[in-house]
Amino acid sequence: MKGKAFGKVAVMFGGDSAEREVSLKSGSAVLKALRAGGIDAHAFDPREKPLAALREENFQRVFIALHGRGGEDGTLQGALELMGIPYTGSGVLASALGMDKWRSKLCWQAAGIPVPDYVVLDSGSDFAAIERRLGLPLFVKPANEGSSIGITKVKAAGELQSAYEIAVRHDPIVIAERFLDGGEFTVGILGSGKIARALPVIRIVPATEFYDYEAKYLRDDTEYRIPSGLSAAQEAEMQDLALRAFAVLGGRGWGRVDMMLDAAGAIYCLEANMAPGMTDHSLVPMAARAAGIDFGQLVQQVLTEARLG
Repeated sequence: MKGKAFGKVAVMFGGDSAEREVSLKSGSAVLKALRAGGIDAHAFDPREKPLAALREENFQRVFIALHGRGGEDGTLQGALELMGIPYTGSGVLASALGMDKWRSKLCWQAAGIPVPDYVVLDSGSDFAAIERRLGLPLFVKPANEGSSIGITKVKAAGELQSAYEIAVRHDPIVIAERFLDGGEFTVGILGSGKIARALPVIRIVPATEFYDYEAKYLRDDTEYRIPSGLSAAQEAEMQDLALRAFAVLGGRGWGRVDMMLDAAGAIYCLEANMAPGMTDHSLVPMAARAAGIDFGQLVQQVLTEARLG
């Protein structure tokens, strides 16, 4: 499909989540690229107008660049299903699972996909015992946030409870996760089912304490290594594991799986992202470029996969 064949396209971005600012950057980049490709694309910020306007204004497709709650957690996808408007990315269930770090881990564990050791915290947790079990440092994360919002790296004994109190402000489900020190990697995915392909692996080397919001979006000294520095065999293993992890959650269209290595070189899946960022610092566009796919081609390929069901 090309140009006008896509019909009238809404680029959904902005919204009210904690990731609004990132979404505005992603959506603006997508909108510009689609228009440059001759597509009848229009900005649509659900903070500014109701979803019912999609029908009223006769949109035929929606490109979802809405990050965080209300955009990539299955709620928008469910609304679009009811309205009968095809949309990019994963469906309702896969989007909900991908947003929920705890339940995605449960699915992966059931399917035999390795994840780092973790504990779900609550106000009555034995924080000292959990520190001993997982070891230090460790990470504390809200289960349903993205862009590293609410995450703390706990480095000293006795700090876990305060890290929990920070994370629980963002989500009632909070995870403490074992730290792995073999490096952080990510694998972008394009396509669905048997024709899904894994993009080149990126190794992420932040100059900050970890790959936090600042390192992701604001700094210019974060290193993104493509090639990743892994052996060909290990890179292929990581790509295969990412495709399996994406498929287990029911992912389709496009996405990204974040992974880490332990000191022995074993691969573990951290989380999936079903509506990845499309900013100038974003990882899927970076990996696509390394595979010979420019940004305009990337957004059109993602839009081609828009569907219902």
